[in-house]
Amino acid sequence: MTKCSAIITALLTIFVVSSSCMAMDAGKREAICPGAVWRDTAGRRIEAHGGCIIKQGRFYYLFGEDRSRHDLADRRYVGCYKSTDLVHWLYCGEVVKLRNPDPKLLTSDWVLERPKVLYNRFTHRYVMYAHIDGRHYSVARVAVLISRTIDGHYHFLRSFRPLGHQSRDIGIYQAHNGRAYLLFEDRPSGFRIVRLSLDYLRVQSNICLIHTHLEALGLVHYQGLYYVMGSHLTGWGANPDVYATARSLRGPWSKFRNIAPPRTNTYNSQSGFLLKIVGTRHTAVIYMGDRWNPKQLWNSRYIWMPLKIGDGRLRLPEPRCWRINVHTGVVEYIK
Repeated sequence: MTKCSAIITALLTIFVVSSSCMAMDAGKREAICPGAVWRDTAGRRIEAHGGCIIKQGRFYYLFGEDRSRHDLADRRYVGCYKSTDLVHWLYCGEVVKLRNPDPKLLTSDWVLERPKVLYNRFTHRYVMYAHIDGRHYSVARVAVLISRTIDGHYHFLRSFRPLGHQSRDIGIYQAHNGRAYLLFEDRPSGFRIVRLSLDYLRVQSNICLIHTHLEALGLVHYQGLYYVMGSHLTGWGANPDVYATARSLRGPWSKFRNIAPPRTNTYNSQSGFLLKIVGTRHTAVIYMGDRWNPKQLWNSRYIWMPLKIGDGRLRLPEPRCWRINVHTGVVEYIK
């Protein structure tokens, strides 16, 4: 073989290998792969930890903690993305760029966690609830922010303790009639479900106190039953998440059961949000969890999986690549 032929052969080999790698990478982007590095349509890491998804029009909007910034100006960030298929996400920007809203209450190492967004059809405003706290989690309050547009700037209104109770990790549930509910961990007692006012800006009344110590709460209504899910109090470390069911938000609630084999520690993840997709052929409920990396929070991974749910039972399957037809609700697993 001549020197020229050898060079051509080497170049062809590189081209074939490179093409194969690009094809594999493109294939990965055609599915949701739990635990992988997820990137937006511009190739940047998706930064939306501890978040939620709401649907407006044909778009799904993802909100979550942006942990990529190390800003000495004492800001905290919430990222926003939108998608039509839950796989390809377009970055909409940082909808929260908040300086310390109360220096008398919060020190410079304050936190803003688990942002949850609701659309209020009565006021035509978007309302965000989040856990706001100090480094040692002794402040234990919720923050309320509002925006006129879903991907616009969310303005801080105030922080408070719901009905005077401690509030750390939170969850949100919105009923078909437009009423909204806040779930929060009340460390001395368990966790609470409370009803928000019609404008969503304050807590109206207590609905239920569940005497089980859980955080990272999610709630969904499916085939006549409410399913509530949460994580035990082990900090950043994963543990066996559990669920319970009830006919009414006021209870009585069933005993709590594991959502996955206990030895897996929920496949090394923590619950955070339950996304319900009502399709023409199937209604899917998606577990949205986080695989936290406390030393590099920006490198925490996402564990999203369709749940096996029905007849009072709920199970999180072992994570693998999948995609969903958001029109029909049918899930397809990728080998």
